[in-house]
Order: sequence, then C-alpha cells, then structure tokens
Amino acid sequence: MTFPFALDDLLAYSDWDRARWRDWFMEKEPDVLSVGLGPNSDGRFSTIGELIRHIFSAEKRYVERVLNVPLSDTSVVPANDAEALFRFGEESRRALRELLATTPDTEWDTPREMKVGKQVLQVTARAMIIQATTHELRHWAQIATLLRLAGHATGFHDYIASPLARRPEPPPSG
Repeated sequence: MTFPFALDDLLAYSDWDRARWRDWFMEKEPDVLSVGLGPNSDGRFSTIGELIRHIFSAEKRYVERVLNVPLSDTSVVPANDAEALFRFGEESRRALRELLATTPDTEWDTPREMKVGKQVLQVTARAMIIQATTHELRHWAQIATLLRLAGHATGFHDYIASPLARRPEPPPSG
C-alpha cells in the first residue's frame, strides 16, 4: 500500500516542532537546560541540554555515515546554551536536506556498515534517515515529559496541533 505522505511531511512537522522548542527554550532561564534526566537515565546524558545536543548530533552523524565521512565531534556544542544548540540543529537539518536532495535513488537501499558503540550493523541509508527522524520524535516526547515532571509547562507539540495538520480542502468537483 502506498500512502499519500512521505518523509517530507515528517521533516516539516519536525521543523515546526523544533521552532516551537527553540522559542520555548529561548524564553526560559538558561538553567532549564540543566534539568536532570532522573535516576534511571542510561548515563550517557544527564541534562535536558545534553539530550537536545544528542538529538541534533544523531541527525548530523547519520548524514555523515551515509556520506561515509568522519563523524563530527559534537561535544564542542555547549549543552547549556539554547541559541548554540538550536543553531547546531539548523546546521544538522540543512545537511540532512542536502543529502536527501543529492543522493541518487539507487543508493538508498544499498547496505552500509555502521558502527554504533561496540556493535557493527549493516543498514541502508534509508534506514539511517528513518532512524534519525523517529529518534528525534521519541526524544522530544521524553524531554516534554521530564520538563513537565520538573514543573515546566511546555505546550502542545502534537502534529494535530500544528498548522501542517490543517491542509487546504480540495476544490469542489463539478
């Protein structure tokens, strides 16, 4: 079955959601980025700012993996500076969009070796891009929950609340 929507719709939603988050974080005191991830986090990140950097880092690194170039050291992006974090997110999204525009169709389903931690996987470029997109969605939901638990109202971020969900109606037939 073919659906009448595609990755472009998910990226448009993600762009809208990132803009809402950027605005929200820019209005808050810088210390909101230091809200902790709780005692049961996996230990790789300890603050909301670090998790946001991870979202954008993953997108950038999946693009680099598809291009087969060295992975960037994203630890240089300060996790306590909303402006720097979201500027980095704009950079990673530009790189993703450029990759989508320039990669030949024949290369999307070719398996590539990808090292994640100690594990080596054989995955396609298509799988990496789907992972980058869904990875981001999962983490923003996690961030919203953690911030609500810490007493911060973050607003309504669901797709259905976005302007993207309200497409113009088709013209009447006849």
